[in-house]
Amino acid sequence: MRRGWWRRAASQVGRSVAVWAVSTVTMLVLAGILPDFQLQSPDGDSATTIAMTAALGAGAFGVLSAVVWPLLVRLLLLVPALVLGLLVFFLNGSLLLLALRVNPSGQAEAAPETAVIVAAVMSAVASATGAALAVRDDDTYRRRLHRLAVRRRRRRPPCSSAPGTVVVQLDGVGHDVLLHAVGKGLMPTVARWLGTGPGHEPGQEPTHRLTPWRTDWSSQTGASQLGILHGSNHDVPAFRWYEKDTGEVMVCNRPASAVELQRRAILHTGDGGLLTVDGASRGNLFSGGAGELALVLSVSARRGHGNRSRAGYFAYFCDPANAVRTALSFVADVGREIGESLRARIRKQRPRVGRGGLYPFVRAFATVVERDVVVAAVMGDLLAGRTAIYADLVAYDEVAHHSGPRSRDAQKVLQRLDRSLALIENVAEHAPRPYRIVVLSDHGQSPGETFRARYGLTLADLVRAGCGLHVPRKAEHTRSGAEARAAVRAALRRPVEERAERHRPYPRSEPVVLASGNLGLVSFPDVPHRMSREEIDARHPALLATLANHPGIGFLLVRSEEHGGLVLGARGAQIPLDDLDANPGPLAAFGPGAADAVRRTHSFPHTADIMVNSFHDPADGEVLAFEEQIGSHGGLGGDQAHPFLLSPLACSPPVEAGRELTGAEHVHRVLRRWLHEAAGAEVPLTAEPEERAA
Repeated sequence: MRRGWWRRAASQVGRSVAVWAVSTVTMLVLAGILPDFQLQSPDGDSATTIAMTAALGAGAFGVLSAVVWPLLVRLLLLVPALVLGLLVFFLNGSLLLLALRVNPSGQAEAAPETAVIVAAVMSAVASATGAALAVRDDDTYRRRLHRLAVRRRRRRPPCSSAPGTVVVQLDGVGHDVLLHAVGKGLMPTVARWLGTGPGHEPGQEPTHRLTPWRTDWSSQTGASQLGILHGSNHDVPAFRWYEKDTGEVMVCNRPASAVELQRRAILHTGDGGLLTVDGASRGNLFSGGAGELALVLSVSARRGHGNRSRAGYFAYFCDPANAVRTALSFVADVGREIGESLRARIRKQRPRVGRGGLYPFVRAFATVVERDVVVAAVMGDLLAGRTAIYADLVAYDEVAHHSGPRSRDAQKVLQRLDRSLALIENVAEHAPRPYRIVVLSDHGQSPGETFRARYGLTLADLVRAGCGLHVPRKAEHTRSGAEARAAVRAALRRPVEERAERHRPYPRSEPVVLASGNLGLVSFPDVPHRMSREEIDARHPALLATLANHPGIGFLLVRSEEHGGLVLGARGAQIPLDDLDANPGPLAAFGPGAADAVRRTHSFPHTADIMVNSFHDPADGEVLAFEEQIGSHGGLGGDQAHPFLLSPLACSPPVEAGRELTGAEHVHRVLRRWLHEAAGAEVPLTAEPEERAA
């Protein structure tokens, strides 16, 4: 054992010397290239003196990076992640200037802007050199990654030998999109697991099975992830909705709303979540009851818990090489987005949405910073031997919203996500316990132009027209605006020329109109209860007919005093919820399961007065988003409601043959069963809905 310790120590010293030597050479080369970076006095120095100055400068920079950098990152833990990423270059350059100043020779100097460049290059070269020297040494590779776990939990007891489970969520990747990417050779790791496509070798047996599942009506991360991690997404009708009892708008990715939704789910199920037993939650909206957290929204808003969630930044950025590598990738992705956006405008690509302003930076955070931090945290969890890990990678979802679900840009993101899966698989092989890697998505995305782009007005404009309220002049003068006004008058059985309906004498409040992808919600805040169809007709006689007969609207859901729940469609279609199985009416275009999804949402306490689902074309899968997105999700129609579950063959089948996997709550029960199979009684099973009700 002692001999092995000396061998490892000697190996580490050798690598450190090699990295120092390469950094010294790098500094000498940069001094010869950059005019504002000097390693000699104006009178000139010998080559030996210059080399000594470079060696001392490189050594001082390396020591300061190892000692001071983690302290700086810890102090900046409360700085927003986007700002921290931009500060990386400045901080690294400052460390180099400090290293040159403490150099005993006192002859090295650099301009501040040059110091930033030199520091970035030296950090990248040192990182690449260290990785290249360690690539053949599995123990060294494992120890380098294990530092992440050690920093977070130094006194962790020995882990079990039972298999652990890591679940990676590829946000927004639909089932068919995944198969298309595998078929094109974009995701060789997934292809190898499935034993199909260009990524696998002939004769290689598959290790995973692919299962499609169907979301609830609200096909978005908030509802799906709450159901998957906490076993209940009851009363989550959309991504954003208005609650009459509190007068507040709930938004799933708003920290305060995430805290409240998690509290309600725990109260509804009586269970802490999927990850309560030695779990880790990384990059998620909700904690799942995990004890180890990084970038978890529902925790960041709680007093005293924000630093716990943001600790993932420290664990990653405390290594200056990581910080520089991520910062360089961040800048590159900003440039990539600007280039792709310019390319789309030059080619007059349709459909297209605006991608300017801060969006390139928001995208780069999702595709680079969030990915790097979350993957690093997962690697640390694997090497620490945690029982259950759930991580969300949001890169594809963010890009597909603005570039399209099957665009060239989105496909490149899928390639990079596949490399992240390969890295996680590689690290799992060095973990102290075996791991089962599960990959799933929370929803898909459906393509299509926006409602506003096609008709020249928003859903809110159409609702205001139906209520007889003022419509913005720009929308009023569009063809669709004229059609909306004509539909209002036709519904009121008034002549088309009559214009007095804009100013009705009876009092009314402004409706609250919210959009969640291609799902719209209309609420009347001055009425404390959910309005019925009869009440809406009495107050706004033209509204429901205007909406139901608009070509961009697929169907409406309203409460009826006579029928309970009612689906409204074009040409006067009105079908009670109890009759949808026999006569789906306007829901027929949305496929099987639509009726059940609508009925479930109707039962929620905070369902809006009017639920509006956009038009859907079954031939090409397109929908019309009420938000500015050409790849959308949140309602019914197309790929958005059909995510996937990729599971190891070692796990029991998700569902029996011939049955469908339906709803996020069902996925939660499947994952809970797999955790129970792997860890035994340590992870209890979740009761079926009927048992819970009893």
